[in-house]
Amino acid sequence: MQKLDNGLLLYHGSYCEVRKPELEKCARRKDFGKGFYLTSSKKQAISFLKTSIAKAIASEKIESGQDFGYISTFEVSLKNDLMVHIFENADTDWLHCIAAHRKKYSFSEIENEMSQYDVIIGKIADDATNTTLTAYIAGAYGTMGSREADEFCIRQLLPNKLKDQYCFKTEEALECLHFIEGDKIWLKK
Repeated sequence: MQKLDNGLLLYHGSYCEVRKPELEKCARRKDFGKGFYLTSSKKQAISFLKTSIAKAIASEKIESGQDFGYISTFEVSLKNDLMVHIFENADTDWLHCIAAHRKKYSFSEIENEMSQYDVIIGKIADDATNTTLTAYIAGAYGTMGSREADEFCIRQLLPNKLKDQYCFKTEEALECLHFIEGDKIWLKK
C-alpha cells in the first residue's frame, strides 16, 4: 500500500474526463463514504470504465452506446496538512468501515470516526469482490459484525489480490490533486 506522498500518480476511470473533481458530484454510499476515488493502478482504473459507463447511461448522463471512457491522471502535490487514514490490509476494521459507509446505521460509530479524515486509503472492492461484500452486508454469512461472518467474508476476499483505492473526502484534499492528463480509452467489444 502506497502512502500519500508528493509525486504519487493516481488514476480515475470514468465515462468522462475529470480535470477538476467536485465533491457535490460524488456519490454517498461508497466504500469510504462520499469522496473522489482514485487508484495507483492504471489497470484497475481501466477495469472500472464499463461500470462507470453503465451507471452514466442508466442515470441518463450519457447516451446509450458510448463505448469509450477516460482515465484521468493526477499527481499528488501536498499543500495542506491532511488527516489521512490508511487501512494496510483487508481486515475486520477495513470490512466494518466499508459496511458502515455502504449501509446506513450499520456501524455508525465507525462512520462518525472516519468523517474526521480528509483522505482514506485502503483496499478496493471491485466487481469480483462486490458480490461477497453485498452478501456480508445482507447477512448471508451471519450477523454483520460477528466474528464468524467477518472471518468468512475476509477469507472469501483475500484470494482476489485486492488493489488500492484513495478516497479524497474534503476540498482541502482535492486541492492536493494536480491534473496531468486524460486518456480516451476504447472498450473492447
